[in-house]
Amino acid sequence: MPRITNAVASRKRRKRRLALAKGFSGSRSKLFRQATEAVDRAMALSYAHRKEKKRDFRGMWIVRLSAACKLNDISYSRFIEGLAKAGVELNRKMLSEIAIHDPEGFASLAAIAKEKATRAAKKAQ
Repeated sequence: MPRITNAVASRKRRKRRLALAKGFSGSRSKLFRQATEAVDRAMALSYAHRKEKKRDFRGMWIVRLSAACKLNDISYSRFIEGLAKAGVELNRKMLSEIAIHDPEGFASLAAIAKEKATRAAKKAQ
């Protein structure tokens, strides 16, 4: 009985893995073992970084909102508290876009938040 090799399948598997490592430098894109390790690491980090990107964007929106709130004489936390009490259901992304592109509109939101936050503070006393 003739000897059967797995050459076609293993060559395809190696080519596929090396194709994933295409942009890597040196032996990480040329040699199978190094390419496998590099691709495995890249895949794991790409998953983690997709999650991290969401945190980074939320932080950026909060920084933008905080700066815009300071211009309107209200702190970020009081602004968010006031909006919640006023029933304004805009997320931080939309609020930061409003702060950038429509400062007058943001000032009106800040006024609403200020009013609601001060009412709540007076009730607490």
